[in-house]
This record gives sequence, C-alpha cells and structure tokens, in this order.
Amino acid sequence: MSTISSSNEEQTASEAQMRSSRRGDPNEGVSSVVSEDNVGEAEEQQATPERDVEDEEVETTESRRRLQMRLLQFLQTGGIYGIVRSIDADDDDDNEFDDDYHDNDENENEVFWDQSWRRMLPPSHSVDQDRFPKVPSEEGAELMNSGNFGLNTAEANTSIDKSNIGKKTKIAMRIFNRELAIESPVRQKISQKLMKQELIPSSVADMIIQFENPVYSGQFSDDGNFFFAVNKDFKVRMYDTSNPYNWRYYKTVSYPSGRWTLTDASLSPDNKYLAYTSIHSNVCLAPTDPNDVGDPYILDLSHQEDRNSARGRSGFGIWSIRYSGDGRNLVAGTTGGLIVVYDIECRRHIHQIYGHDEDVNAVCLADRSSPHILYSGSDDTTLKVWDTRSMGDSRAAGTFIGHIEGLTYVDSKGDGRYILSNGKDQSTKLWDVRMAMSPQQYEQLTNNRRPTRGYFDYRFGKYDDKFWYRDPRDNSLVTYRGHRVLKTLIRCHFSPPGSTNSRYIYSGSQDGKVYIWNLDATIAGVIDVYKSTSDPHTSRLRGHLDPEAFTRIYDGEEWSTCVRDASWHPTAPIIVASAWNGYGTRSGTCTLHSWNDDVEGDETEPCKEIRLDERLNKILDF
Repeated sequence: MSTISSSNEEQTASEAQMRSSRRGDPNEGVSSVVSEDNVGEAEEQQATPERDVEDEEVETTESRRRLQMRLLQFLQTGGIYGIVRSIDADDDDDNEFDDDYHDNDENENEVFWDQSWRRMLPPSHSVDQDRFPKVPSEEGAELMNSGNFGLNTAEANTSIDKSNIGKKTKIAMRIFNRELAIESPVRQKISQKLMKQELIPSSVADMIIQFENPVYSGQFSDDGNFFFAVNKDFKVRMYDTSNPYNWRYYKTVSYPSGRWTLTDASLSPDNKYLAYTSIHSNVCLAPTDPNDVGDPYILDLSHQEDRNSARGRSGFGIWSIRYSGDGRNLVAGTTGGLIVVYDIECRRHIHQIYGHDEDVNAVCLADRSSPHILYSGSDDTTLKVWDTRSMGDSRAAGTFIGHIEGLTYVDSKGDGRYILSNGKDQSTKLWDVRMAMSPQQYEQLTNNRRPTRGYFDYRFGKYDDKFWYRDPRDNSLVTYRGHRVLKTLIRCHFSPPGSTNSRYIYSGSQDGKVYIWNLDATIAGVIDVYKSTSDPHTSRLRGHLDPEAFTRIYDGEEWSTCVRDASWHPTAPIIVASAWNGYGTRSGTCTLHSWNDDVEGDETEPCKEIRLDERLNKILDF
C-alpha cells in the first residue's frame, strides 16, 4: 500500500506542474529590480499558491463527482465487476500507477479498490430498498404450493383448515380426530402431515449441555439415533439419542496434533464410523461403538509432493468433509480451492483437483442414490456441481452465481434437485440444479469479465447493507435474509422430510438465534438461544454490583452467543443448536429446543431447563 500512496503523490505533483506550465510562470516578465512600489506585486505572487490550492480543490471535487456518477452507472449495469474492470482499463493509460499496481500483492490492491468504491458510494445508495429480494417471494410461494416442500394448508380441504380457529386449536383438533379415528385413512394421513409440519420448536430450552470450549458443529444421524458435537478442544462427543428427549452419553474421541480447532465431521451411512477433521490434511476415522476405545484411524489426504518438508506440514487444511452415499469414499473441501475425493478402502486419491479460485468451505453429496454427484461452495462466491465420473478435466458440470461474498456452507435437500447455500453477504440462497450454468457459459463469462471475488472480512465487524446488491447473473430461486453470517462459517439446512415435510429453511446466526423461514422467505419462527442460555447467575449478580465491579470480575467481556450450527431431528419436533456461548464466546453449548406452542404465555409455572455437562451429568444450580 505504501507504493500506491507514493505513486499517488508523484502523480499529484506531476499534475500540479502541468497546470502551472499551462497558466505560465508567475515570475515571467517581472522586472529584476524590485523597488518599494513592487510590494503589492510581491504580495500577489505570495497569494498565487493559495489560489492554486483552491483551483486544485475545485478540480478534485469535480473529479470525485464525475467518478461517483461513473460508479453508479457501473452498479446499475455490472456491479463491482464493471467497476474493477473499468478501473483496470483506465490504469493502462497511467504508466506510473499501473507499474506500482502490478508490483504489489494482488490481494492487497483488490482490498484497496474495494475500500475505495465503498467509501465513494453516495448516501442515497444505502436507502434503496428495491435492491433487496421481494418478501414474500413469488418463486418461493410457488414452491410451497408445488407439493415438493410439504402440504399446502389451503389445499388440504379439511373442515379444520377451512375454519378460522387458531393454529394451536387446529393442532389439538387434529390430535382429537386422530385418536377417535373419525376421518378416512386418506384424511388421517393428510392431517398427520399437516400437524407435523406445523410443529416448530420454541426458544425455551429443555436441556442445555455446557462445554468448556466453543462448539463448531452438532448433527443428528439420518435416523435420529445418534448425535455428535464437534468442539474447539479437538474432541468430538457422541450421544445416544434413540429417545430424543432422554439422551445418554456415548463416548469421546480426539484428534491428535490438530490446528486451531476441529472444522467438520461426518457420519458414515451405517453410523459405524465418524470422520472428523482439523485445519490439516489428515482425516480421523473413529468407530462409534462405545466399547471400542482404541485410537482413531488416520488418513492423509495429501500427496507427498504437497507437503512442506522444511516445516513438516501438509500443503492444505480441510474445512469440510463428507462421506459418499455408499460410504466408500470421502469428499473434502480444503484451503486453496482444492477438492479431494478419496477411496477409504484402497487408501488412494480418486480425484484431487483445484476446482475453485479460493478456499472450499463446504462440500456435500446430492443424494445417496447418486453418490457420484457432489456440490462445493467457495470463498470465490461460486457454488459448483461436480460429477466424479468426469472430474478429470477439472471442469464443473454446472455453476451457480449469485452470492457477492464467499460461501460458508452448502446443503442438499437429498432429492438431487434443490441446493441451499449460506453466504458472507448475509444471504441464504435456494437453487435448482436445472438452472446451473453450463461449463461453456461459465467459461465465456470468466473470459469476458473478471471473476467475482468477495472482499468482506466476516470475522470482524458488521456487514453494511448499503453495500449489498443483486448480482445481475444471479440464477438462484429464492434469497433469505435477516440472519447474521459473521465471525465464523455459519451453517444452514433444509428441514427434514420426516418431521416437517421439508417445509422450512433454517440457519444459525451470529446474534445468538436460529432463523427459520418458510419457502417464500417469510419468517416461520426464531429460536433465541442467547435468551435461553445467558447465565442467570450473571443477571442476579449484575443487580448487586456497580458496573465497574462487574467488569473487573468478568474481564470486561459480556455474555454473548453465536449459533454456528443447528440440527432438526428427523422424526421429532426438536432442534439442537450448537453455539459459541459464554463470556467472550469462549465456551460452548448444545441446547435442545422442542415444540411447545406459546409456552412463554402459559399461566402455569414453566419447567426449568436442565443444565448438564459434556457427559450429561447435572450441573448444580447457583
């Protein structure tokens, strides 16, 4: 950046000299003999630099105004792609600045450009609400009525649904009719599905499992009989959840020589093995059998030539890991844009390709019946579809463009058609695989325009909505907003077909909540994990201490919550939220939230949540 600054100073000095030469030398034609009568002329000469400064300020203001108009035009036509491309083209005429630009690190200069265009956007840009996706979404409403995402209440055509009674009463009447068996088998089946998809868990936590370190991920198995929690202390805790309301501690497995944190974990289709990763090329495979207490199996997904022998470290770290549908392969998304497909039994690479320009933060399989189709999401803002049978040429089978910042997570509905992604642009997007760009279309796009790249550092600060815009090439179906994708790689999911008919989209959030959307982007529910887990002892203590004393006790850090992951039970109306939780988010929790409609408005005294440690031992009250 110092080179850029010096170049700007040289350019400013050069322009000042040119303007001075065009106006003429102020000393030219002045007599060499200065008498007492020349005092006024001398004062006028001294004032000349001040007028030059004023002229320069006027020209600078006019140049800034013209540049703002150009930026607005480019935003209307091509977004930031047009801005950066135009600036690069203009710099070709400025040899001094162009040389300095190419001598510096590319990433540093791109950040410089990003900060520049953001500072120059006029205030009116921040209040343009037409930029944001329409809510409710017409496309999402069509999906809700299509039958692919649960039943439409309006089309159920039952006497209960036609009535104007409240939701709580409708559920009670459906249960009553089910017990009396007064409806036909078809109507009973419809009522049962409608009842299930209306049971959205509440904010009140039935159980709080507290960990000494932040929880990075927590998921139920596909059958709901198993739950695992991935922690920053390089350990994974496993639990028996065959009774989802009464958990049993299973076992704990460790990752040897991890870096910073565990990043991801994936259960094998038969629930017998758990694969888990860190920012390292090694994958640990641990048996889930509680009687097997041996060390995990270690699989090194790097090639020998990828390793840095001088430092003894592998060439990449793994951000995301998934079992294939048949359980034979592992798919990993890593640093540097690398995607690895690894044969577990043969212990060899099937594919190792650089499919993205930046880190691959998420991978997932399309569905179990098609183990060769996978999806990947990257910091280069693209979501790609791959066919492992044709990955040799490093060309994706399809590409989705729409996020303007990097992707943090990718999830599949499991039908080989619909995909979900979370992005650092504070958006969750729903995609239809049939709308993906072909390889030819994507190549043509990247040849004609500079590829998209996100610049926002989601780890620090907040995202300003005035910088959000809709990519003109966005081929997503629906965009969901309202949550905060900050601080870490926050995850989103489809709700399960068994307990909700895949009716909802849900995501964690940095503000300590789980957001649940209908398909049309309207809010179906919000689970406030922060409210249900904030330390009650702190609240009581705050009332008895002055602010300075409270700050000294807790090192000035407030209780805060960041929900990184959430998992909806496949057959019960339960969501478990996995979070960074505590003072400065230095500890973690897994909170169980079940459906309990309007529990906060009940007149009876609510049941107190159960606080447990990582082995499910009850924590004594304060």
